[in-house]
Amino acid sequence: MVELVTRVRRTPDGPDTAGGDGSAGGGAVPASGLVEADDFAGIADAFARAAWTVLAEPGDRDAGRLIAGLGAAAALDVLLADAGPETIAGMLAEAGQAEPLHDPAISLQRWRTRRSARSVVLALEQSARFGATLALPSDPDWPAGLADLGDGAPFALWLRGQRGGLDRLDRSIAVVGARAATGYGEHVAAELAVGIVDHGFVVLSGGAYGIDRAAHRGALAAEGFTAAILAGGLDRFYPAGNEQLFRRVIERGLLLAEVPCGVPPTRIRFLSRNRLLAAISQAVVVVEAGLRSGSLNTAAHAAQIGRPIGAVPGPVTSAASAGCHRLLREFPSTCVTNADDVAMLVGAPPPMMDEPFLRPDERIVRVLDSLRPRKARGALEIARLSGLAEPEVLAVLGPLELEGRVQRGELGWTLG
Repeated sequence: MVELVTRVRRTPDGPDTAGGDGSAGGGAVPASGLVEADDFAGIADAFARAAWTVLAEPGDRDAGRLIAGLGAAAALDVLLADAGPETIAGMLAEAGQAEPLHDPAISLQRWRTRRSARSVVLALEQSARFGATLALPSDPDWPAGLADLGDGAPFALWLRGQRGGLDRLDRSIAVVGARAATGYGEHVAAELAVGIVDHGFVVLSGGAYGIDRAAHRGALAAEGFTAAILAGGLDRFYPAGNEQLFRRVIERGLLLAEVPCGVPPTRIRFLSRNRLLAAISQAVVVVEAGLRSGSLNTAAHAAQIGRPIGAVPGPVTSAASAGCHRLLREFPSTCVTNADDVAMLVGAPPPMMDEPFLRPDERIVRVLDSLRPRKARGALEIARLSGLAEPEVLAVLGPLELEGRVQRGELGWTLG
């Protein structure tokens, strides 16, 4: 057991290239692991947290409260000892946990239906086989934003890929949207991802078809770091059609899950996963979303914990953008159309604009307003219409002619 825990708590040597069947791929374990075999407290905590990812569903607030009050290992001991609700309540009170469990009797029943040492061992064995590692809240690179989930924070995270890049997720932006995306949505998502990378952020998404896939691909094309949070275990790639994409993410970024290997994705786990997208990232950008899209659930989580929300507008006739338009109407969200807009969501300085854009030359505007496409006007008439002196008009018309914005003929000047 100690060997299994130390294997999943150490960083593989180089990128995880294990095959889909679990075949080895460069998973040698260096001596500088995250936990040593004689660190009994660390091993106990890691084993207990791995066990809780088996026992409880993601986002189980009673499990989170129990672990916060007693510690993961002690909470597991309490469950194994068949302690009753009253005993648990007393222990939490003694530990200084102000809030009791919401429904301890029901929660205990839920956890006990999965109470199997073999299930935990299988999860550890499968994770070690696929080169997955276990990140804990006590790790220095644990994403800081997860603390905003309170008792609903994950007990641990399972990872495949560049384990050393976990701390980079504190500077990430979630790009999410419809699975059945339009060509417009996929194009915008990819362009945004490239720009987000250029601004120095990590692109975070859910690995699904449509907008998620376009965002990951855009980040990879820009040679940036990208991370995908999956709803099932990391031993299976879901959706299967994104297998090659997931392998590229493993090579250049991270796959994350809060359920262990062997656990299939389900609808409720997708919804639970959405809260991680919101909490880990510094902002959530919804590119395309229908009125019932799960991306709106991610945006709702973001609003609940105070993350900025960006929404990309689409054609008013497109059902794929109806959810984005709803966000702009009903949520505290911001209209975003490019990566500069996204960066400003998280406090990055606005891009520098050209001085002519900020303060256009009034003389140019006046001259252009005085001209017509087909009716030629002389310099004196333009001066009269624009309110400028004739020398000022001539000084403006020369450069405009070079730019092709006006044309000079025998009878005078016309718009180009």
